[in-house]
Amino acid sequence: MSTEKDSIAADVPATATESNAAPRQRIEPRALLQRLQDAFPAFRDCKPLALKIDSCIIERMPDIDRKSLRTALRLYTASTRYLKAVERSQQRFDLDGQPAGEVTEEQRAHASTTLKERFAAVARQQKEKREAEAAEKRRTEKLQQLVSKFGR
Repeated sequence: MSTEKDSIAADVPATATESNAAPRQRIEPRALLQRLQDAFPAFRDCKPLALKIDSCIIERMPDIDRKSLRTALRLYTASTRYLKAVERSQQRFDLDGQPAGEVTEEQRAHASTTLKERFAAVARQQKEKREAEAAEKRRTEKLQQLVSKFGR
């Protein structure tokens, strides 16, 4: 005995109910970066990446979710190590480590500026931490002086 639901499902072609594309995996960005470093020399050697590298990665690894990939690429290209590589390099590289374009002077300047700002921010934080520790030490010493003067 066939129900109405079964007959509707039978009329729908298989291609409409099953996806032709492989399901995209949501991967934690750091795990995806590790996978990319294991698979591709450009990531392993931390070379400046070719522009539009995301589409090349998707071609070779179609199971990767684009959103995960973009997040991973954002983390990678914002890293200090990558910015230093862009600052020093004249070439960009494809996934296999072959030259694939050039790093423009504007891009090198942007990397340099970003690094300087980052290092300045870290230095500022360290200075503030040292000053806070010194102030805490002065407070403690002052408190000890008061205790010794007015205590028994």
